[in-house]
Amino acid sequence: MHRLTDEYEALRKSVEEFSREVVAPVIGDYYERCAFPYDIVAQMGRMGLFGLPIPEEHGGMGGDYFALCLALEELARVDSSVAITLEAAVSLGAMPIHRYGTDAQKAEWLPRLTSGETLGAFGLTEPGGGSDVPGGMRTTATLDGGEWVINGSKAFITNSGTDITGFVAVAAITGHREPGEDGRARPEISTIIVPSGTPGFAVSKKYSKVGWSASDTRELSFTDCRVPEAGLLGERGRGYAQFLRTLDEGRVAIAALSVGLAQGCVDECLRYVRERRAFGQEIGRYQAIQFKIADMEVRTHTARLAYYHAAEKMLAGEPFKKEAAIAKLVSSNAAMDNARDATQIFGGYGFMNEFPVGRFYRDAKILEIGEGTSEVQRMLIARQLGLPA
Repeated sequence: MHRLTDEYEALRKSVEEFSREVVAPVIGDYYERCAFPYDIVAQMGRMGLFGLPIPEEHGGMGGDYFALCLALEELARVDSSVAITLEAAVSLGAMPIHRYGTDAQKAEWLPRLTSGETLGAFGLTEPGGGSDVPGGMRTTATLDGGEWVINGSKAFITNSGTDITGFVAVAAITGHREPGEDGRARPEISTIIVPSGTPGFAVSKKYSKVGWSASDTRELSFTDCRVPEAGLLGERGRGYAQFLRTLDEGRVAIAALSVGLAQGCVDECLRYVRERRAFGQEIGRYQAIQFKIADMEVRTHTARLAYYHAAEKMLAGEPFKKEAAIAKLVSSNAAMDNARDATQIFGGYGFMNEFPVGRFYRDAKILEIGEGTSEVQRMLIARQLGLPA
């Protein structure tokens, strides 16, 4: 997979052109206004990007997850807000419905999700939970008269409050299992689809964020929120297991997005150092600058190979948890380091939001936090090597 097939390359090229011709000229304005780019999302929908890994029978493109990763990389070369909107809509919105939904749920949601007409969100993280998902979960759902009654709150949920958000799939405690060897009862976690506008489901105003300013991220609350029992997504009590698989795939996708940001830093610096002059010559002639850009390219190349390898194992149906964690760790580090170096090369201009590297610098840090922090990735890698938990 290290050499793209003609089909993959055609997709990559089309998204690259879209990013440069459609996204790049306008995204700075959206970013400054902290506005969601509905027009761009609609065009992405018409291109079929929201349905890349979904079968054609449900309105998708019939491709695979690696195709989505290629699209994310090319979008993030220009802007990460647009890229994360696509990533979350597909990985956290459409894929759980595709993989775990009933026929009725698929028929209701997938055609709208794959067209980009509707966005889905996944409500997992809680204000006091962070990386400790099962231990920190407080949201509950109890059955009452054929309905789930949900109470609790969620934090940092992407795509949850846009005008086109159709639902949030909410992870909640629906009971408790028998105590384990340590004597503690484990929570039974299930996932329930909550349509937007359901009474008792409240969406906060958008967060004021350091980066990803043109994407939608909100806190959610549920107060005696009732949805039909048929809203259960997948098996009862399998919500956390479903999430773990979703997260492994999502880490490969975030790695691809990170590589795109890292590559965008290289792209912008190569252009800038040929134009910027200091002390009588182009700054690209100075060895200090050349070495810095060379290191940026090495990081990007290495990170790309890491996510390609993880995607290859994923598509082959082989275990890929360790490779996904490696790819996410290496790629997010590359994005952060490249953004820092690019800002330094641009000097004062790198601190201005009108220049892409200013946005790249603001957007890079979250990549070391979201979809599992860098510390969590190291923990996962260690466990996969057989070290004690």
